Amino acid sequence: MAVYNHTGQVVTDPERSMRFYREVFGFKYWYQFSPDDEAVARLCSLQPPLSVTAYYLTLDGLVMELIHYAGEGATGAYRPRTMNEPGLTHLSISVEDVHATARKAVDYGGQILEESDIGLGLMIRDPDG
Repeated sequence: MAVYNHTGQVVTDPERSMRFYREVFGFKYWYQFSPDDEAVARLCSLQPPLSVTAYYLTLDGLVMELIHYAGEGATGAYRPRTMNEPGLTHLSISVEDVHATARKAVDYGGQILEESDIGLGLMIRDPDG
């Protein structure tokens, strides 16, 4: 039987990202660890040096892994994605006040995608886009 474990995303500034998810959405810090470069390289099909630290945050059973590559040249360049590209497109979190939460997201480095506002929901980007 399979069970959900976590969702991972790469971040460029782990302290900023943890602050964003904790303060805007109420995630709680769980733990962090720095795995061996060779194991990460093999698991993720990457070349060392990687110098990874993984930070785990939780929210109502959801576990988010914030992955930081500190190795020189280990983090790929950001590029915007559209919602119809194959792969993970978004993380949906229910909040009491969509617009107040979106404004708070901006205060913590996020970006509101104004054109996505349908009243009951909208898209925001975290500090890494």
